[in-house]
Amino acid sequence: MNNVRTVSDTKRTFYSLHTRPIHTIYRRVVEELMVEMHLLQVSVDFRYNPIYGLGVVTSFERFMQGYQPELDKESIFNALLQAVESDPQIYRQDAQHLQNLATSLSSQDLIAVLSLQTQLQQDPDFQNSLQAIASDPHFKYSRLFAIGLFSLLELSDPDIVKDEKKRTEALKTIAAGLHLSEDKLIKDLELYLANLEKIKQALTVMADMLSSERKKRQQRAQQSTTTTTPPAANEQSQT
Repeated sequence: MNNVRTVSDTKRTFYSLHTRPIHTIYRRVVEELMVEMHLLQVSVDFRYNPIYGLGVVTSFERFMQGYQPELDKESIFNALLQAVESDPQIYRQDAQHLQNLATSLSSQDLIAVLSLQTQLQQDPDFQNSLQAIASDPHFKYSRLFAIGLFSLLELSDPDIVKDEKKRTEALKTIAAGLHLSEDKLIKDLELYLANLEKIKQALTVMADMLSSERKKRQQRAQQSTTTTTPPAANEQSQT
């Protein structure tokens, strides 16, 4: 008997946990992320690690930027993680831990740690997780893991990820150290950056449309007020 959860099962669980409607532009983002996480986590080779956790949190926050009402974001995130049978608090805690770590290291030191050129004495658990990735021939690489690596670099030194040459060199070094495909890593992050730009443009268009609609409503309201004849004037015209 096949007990592997289906994508439909995961979606059904999500919408039973978060029952409020999700704006169209964001619903697609949430469902794509949900499907991506579902397919990874039903794979026999998938093993959770903090970099993947950071990638999930970062991806969610970046693509859900500007979502209203703001309070719904946490409900959506929690439902998303619970739908794929994960603990949202673990993801949040691991993401925060790695964010703090990245900001405490220079980009040079961080790259050396991520590529296993140096040992991270102050955080043996993270060091062990990196060793496990590098030594596992069946490590389940994913776009979300790549986003986690990118986020670490960005937090350590925002300029390094803005410079394509420096970014590529850093990613190649890390890929070599962790025994990842540098082509996949670089292409996935190029697509991630391109998608972020698309979302940014879509949000700008949506904001412009909302602003335009609001102005039209205000103009219609003003026209309605000015064209309505006051009752006193009506009485005078009838006498």
